[in-house]
Order: sequence, then C-alpha cells, then structure tokens
Amino acid sequence: MVFVNRYFHPDQSATSRVLSSLVFSLAERGLDVWALASRDIHNKSGVQLAPEEMVNGVKIRRLASGKFGRHSLLGRSVDYALFHILAFFWLMRNVSVGDMVVVCTDPPLLSVSTSIALRIKGAVMTNWIMDLFPETAIELGFFKHARWLGRWVVKARNWSLGAPGITVCPTEKMAEYLIREGVSPDRVTVMHHWSDGEEIYPVAASENALRVKWGLRDAFVVGYSGNFGRAHDFNTIIEAAQRLRHRSDIRFLLIGGGHQHSAVVEAARNLDLDNLIFKPLQPASDLASSLSVADVHLVSLLPELEHCIIPSKFYGILAAGRPTIFIGDLDGEVPRVLAAKGCGRAVPIGGAQQLAALIEDMQQHPDATAATGQAARRLMTDEYSREHAADAWCALIARMQEAERLIPTLAQGALP
Repeated sequence: MVFVNRYFHPDQSATSRVLSSLVFSLAERGLDVWALASRDIHNKSGVQLAPEEMVNGVKIRRLASGKFGRHSLLGRSVDYALFHILAFFWLMRNVSVGDMVVVCTDPPLLSVSTSIALRIKGAVMTNWIMDLFPETAIELGFFKHARWLGRWVVKARNWSLGAPGITVCPTEKMAEYLIREGVSPDRVTVMHHWSDGEEIYPVAASENALRVKWGLRDAFVVGYSGNFGRAHDFNTIIEAAQRLRHRSDIRFLLIGGGHQHSAVVEAARNLDLDNLIFKPLQPASDLASSLSVADVHLVSLLPELEHCIIPSKFYGILAAGRPTIFIGDLDGEVPRVLAAKGCGRAVPIGGAQQLAALIEDMQQHPDATAATGQAARRLMTDEYSREHAADAWCALIARMQEAERLIPTLAQGALP
C-alpha cells in the first residue's frame, strides 16, 4: 500500500498526524506500507527532510519541493503543482496492477492527477477525503469571480472519485453530499478520525508543569488549540472574553497559528483583553500537557462548511479528557456527538452571551465539568481510538483485496 499526502511524519500538521498515526499502526500489523510525501515541514520554512527513510517499518519517499512556502497564494500554488507532477511520475514508475494507493487531500485536487496515473497502471485507488475541495474554497468565496472555474473543478474532482476503488469520508454529512453529487453509494464509506490515547492523555492540573509555567495554576482555563484558519469563527470567542474580562479567575488560552491569528491577536490588543493568552503550537511531546492545561476547550466551524470539514482538534480534546464547547451549527457533526455522549455543549456563532454563561456555569460546577471530561475520554477509548481506526482500515483493505479480481476490468475505463 502507498499513502500519498504532501505532509507526513515528523510533520505535525493535522493531516500528517492523522495519516502518520494510521500508517504506523498498519505497519505494526505487518502490512507492507509506503508513504509518499514532500520534504517540507508545513510551518518551518527552509527545513528539508531526507528523500528516503524507514521509520517504524514504513518506507517513506519524499519528493522535492519548490520551497516557496505558505506565505503567498502564488508560492503555495507552485509548490502544489510541483507535488502533483512529481507524485504523478513517481506513481507511474512504482505502482502496478493490484497495488492499493490511498490518496489524501493535500494538496487540493491530488486525486485528479494521481487517478490518471493509477488508471493507467491498473492500481486500486482509495480517496481519503479529509477536507473537501473545491467546496471549502467555494464556500469561503475564493471562486466568487470565477464561478465557472469552481464548477469545472468540481467536475474534475468527481471524475477522479470514479477511479477503481473507494472514497473514504470522515463524516456522514460529507458522504451524503458526495452521493448527491453522483458518487455511487457503494463506493463511499465513512471512517471517523481518531486520537492516539497513548500520546494524548489527561494530565491532572496539580501535575501539569505548563499550568505553572504559563501562570494559570489557579485559573479556570478556556482553551483553543490548533489552526486559526478561515473555516473557524473567533468573533464569538472574543466577545465572550469581553463579557468575562471582570472574572480574574477565568482565562482564555489560545494555542496555535494560521491565517486569522494576527487578526485575533490585534483584536485582543485593541480591546485590552488581558484575559486572552496566546501561545505557539506545542511540540508533539508536550501535547498531553498542553491540551490538559484547559479545563474546557473551544471548537468552531462555519455552518456552511459542515459538509466539507471535520475539526480534527476535537479528537485530541477527547483524548485529553476535557469537555468541548462547539461554536457553529447546532445540528453539526460535533454537536451531535456532544449531545449523544454527554461530553460537551454547543452554542451558535454569535452566541457570545450563551458562551460566557456556559463557561461561568462550568467554572462554578467543577465536579460536573470533570465528569464531562471523563465522558470525553471514555468516548475516545470506546469509539475514536487509534486501535479502532486501524481495525476499521484493516477491514476495508481486506474488503478491497477480496474484490481485486475485478480490478483489471474496471481499470479499462476511458480517460476523460
């Protein structure tokens, strides 16, 4: 099996962490697994990884990159295009009939270029969709001046999903959307994301060195950890912090970076919100401690992106044994889980008053808040663990191997 994604271990981006966790698990179970990635680290310009490496039984092959980085749309586009081209030719040289290739969604439209190579070579393709493109870009307004281009890109993506194999989605809503788009229901399956319970685990406040280091020993901490991306709402968080600025015992801890980070920092500075504390992304070795600093975590997603994205930070929060307050569509994927499993609450975007009241209620009832966090950890262990994910993927692989005798026939489908 070959897994293709622009980032892989030791990179700590969301897609890399999920992918690397699964691939190492499959290698532990004896599968012959390769990872095809770039030589870049997503948030470290100039760092280049080795072109070939064996890690935990996984053969890693890393392609050259343009080194233009993430700071401009043009530079990022050049890096995307180069990875598409090099991955295409690597697959043409290295895969053969019956090989299984799992194609992820970084860079965007990777399934389109790789599906051409895999159809030619007669390999089986699994489209593992973590973020749905171009729908995410369309909803965020990137195609508002070229709607025809957005429609063309959707058609190209849908064509790629017709390659021999299957499409894996992280949520039911995404799967339902793709079926409405014309993907055959028997070619779509849902595989939820997960967290590694050995890497991320609850750390008691009394034993957490970061709480002391960051001056939060006696505070009730409301956390946000991860990407400050375009898909997330921060206005509700800032307004709730304004409403709670008089509470010296409540602090907001925002860890991470991304597109909206500077704007959020600037808003906090302009409003003189000293109850907002900003920290950079923490190394993987400190994730258990950094996620456990917060007594409750915030997760947000714009409602129009519910069918496109699942906030992967949610699964790390479960592993850390902390409650979640979701900000977004009250009928979204995460709120449904929170309500069904009793591990958090949800408020709508713009519901700053509700958010502030909910935070105060959690602060005033520490035993109930701790019990909600314990329910979160149980949920991760019971349903969203790395072991459960590896079991599900092994079952999928076995199912596809059983159908392998059909591959030569299916692979004869014409290119567009």
